[in-house]
Amino acid sequence: MDSDRERAIEQIRNLVAESLRDGDTKGWFERLYAKAEAGEVIVPWADGEPNTNLISWASSLSGAGKRALVPGCGLGYDAEFLASLGYDVTAFDISPTGIEAAKRDNPGSAVNYQVADLTDLPAEWIHAFDLVMEAYTLQPLFGEVRAAAIASVHRAVAPGGTLLIIARATNEIDPQRDPTLMPWPLTHGELIAAGGSLRVHRIEQYWDAEDPPRLRWRAEFRHA
Repeated sequence: MDSDRERAIEQIRNLVAESLRDGDTKGWFERLYAKAEAGEVIVPWADGEPNTNLISWASSLSGAGKRALVPGCGLGYDAEFLASLGYDVTAFDISPTGIEAAKRDNPGSAVNYQVADLTDLPAEWIHAFDLVMEAYTLQPLFGEVRAAAIASVHRAVAPGGTLLIIARATNEIDPQRDPTLMPWPLTHGELIAAGGSLRVHRIEQYWDAEDPPRLRWRAEFRHA
């Protein structure tokens, strides 16, 4: 891992710790993107590329005539990739600054970028999407907001649709999480909970090719 990325992660962990001390479990996202826009920090996941774990899963798919939702979309790399496959994509983030940056960085995009909260989805999104693709949005959440997001993410999946979750993995059943060491990998129990009433279609656990390698989940849930 290069030194700039290490510094960026340390800065983010400081923002998270400050927010948690203030009782604000979500506000650090906006603070991060605002600081990035001001040139004070870098966003370590803003590398200009869609998630490789998504690409290998979806690259042979056709999204023609289908709707996709991307929670926690950041600057839109995954959303734009899904749009390139033909999906009608809605992508959202809790950070208004992040969404404005996504719109600016993707001029003329067909993606519908919105400011929204995963724990309080708009009513018109419930059971409305053929694909809900969540990557790395649950893992930086802590405490009650994490549980609320896990309980909510499957709700946007339409009948016959699919929920795809990509996240860091842990095989601990009940890990003790240090509030200063975000992100917190998902347990198997959290992964299953995120599927809600959906049926488990496939769960993969593997080491990715990052430096250093990370243990990942890639899980696919479908309506029974």
